[in-house]
Amino acid sequence: QVQLVESGGGFVQAGGSLRLSCAASGRSFTTYAMGWFRQVPGKEREFVASIAWNRINSNYADSVKGRFTISRDNAKNTVALQMNSLKPEDTAVYYCAAKREYWTTSLEYDYWGQGTQVTVSS
Repeated sequence: QVQLVESGGGFVQAGGSLRLSCAASGRSFTTYAMGWFRQVPGKEREFVASIAWNRINSNYADSVKGRFTISRDNAKNTVALQMNSLKPEDTAVYYCAAKREYWTTSLEYDYWGQGTQVTVSS
């Protein structure tokens, strides 16, 4: 079992930056692939980025490539999402997720955090 708690959301103007963090509790954090997703009210949750247990593999949605960077610190059981050049269309609730695999391209994850709101004004 893994508990995930996101932090770092907030309000920022277009072109600005935010860094989201996700703290994981529970055992075997290094055996989980980690991901970030986002959701806008009335729309389906969408994939943003993912990272393998060893940080070698990562994947990004086309909409955030070159602007967002996912990272993880296995010693601290944390995963982060650095978001630069933010756009109003990045406004959403951002969720941290964990999957019981070393690496995955699946969008089906096993554990989810409660989410953190990111609002980007134009």
